[in-house]
Amino acid sequence: MPPPPSRPTTVPEYIKAAPKAAQKKLREMRACIRKAAPGAKEELKWNMPAYSLHRILVIFGGFKHHIGFFPTTSAVRAFAKDLKKFKHAKGSVQFPLDQPLPVGLIRRMVAFRVKESLKADKKWRT
Repeated sequence: MPPPPSRPTTVPEYIKAAPKAAQKKLREMRACIRKAAPGAKEELKWNMPAYSLHRILVIFGGFKHHIGFFPTTSAVRAFAKDLKKFKHAKGSVQFPLDQPLPVGLIRRMVAFRVKESLKADKKWRT
């Protein structure tokens, strides 16, 4: 019997192990987030790519029919009008694989989370 597949330990490994149909969009999502939050730490949390700057900013994951984006409840609330055409919940958004990623919106949401994180940390230090 072959050994069980090992879990990815890096974001590139995660993308490579994702469904083929999602890999290109996952690479695009990664590049978009890294551009919007250049100082953020990249790691896997809950077996998905996560980006942190003092605290978790956003998480994303590849699924059979969509890219799941988890920017927190505050970001989903702040961008509710922009997210109307996407399936979303309290703290998550689904971007269908058969549609282009809204990279401008994703960048704005990540930038919002960076500002929110820095603002919260500033309050903590005072």
